[in-house]
Amino acid sequence: MTEMSSPVDDALWSAIGDPTRRRILDLLLADGGGTASSLSRQLPVTRQAVAKHLDVLDRAGLVRSTTAGREKRCEVDAAQLARAADQLAAVGRTWDHRLQRIKGIAEAIQSSRQS
Repeated sequence: MTEMSSPVDDALWSAIGDPTRRRILDLLLADGGGTASSLSRQLPVTRQAVAKHLDVLDRAGLVRSTTAGREKRCEVDAAQLARAADQLAAVGRTWDHRLQRIKGIAEAIQSSRQS
């Protein structure tokens, strides 16, 4: 059976699993970075909620922040995002292999019933 090359990082996927955090990542990628204030103007949540989401993304290593005056400016960590994409691709390959095995079993059953 095909195994994933590296274990899935649950903290990473928990962070990505939230739709608001995925939207924040999209905005940060599109804008080249942002602050909780700039992001909250583009989302239906408060600045405080965005700041909490950014903290989760930061702990998962998906964003890096630098202090800019009174606010933190955040940017996506491309290496960690690439790691997430690699993990997702590995999960996809594993499931493709599993589905091929199920298809083979189903075809064998069908063939034996027709004989």
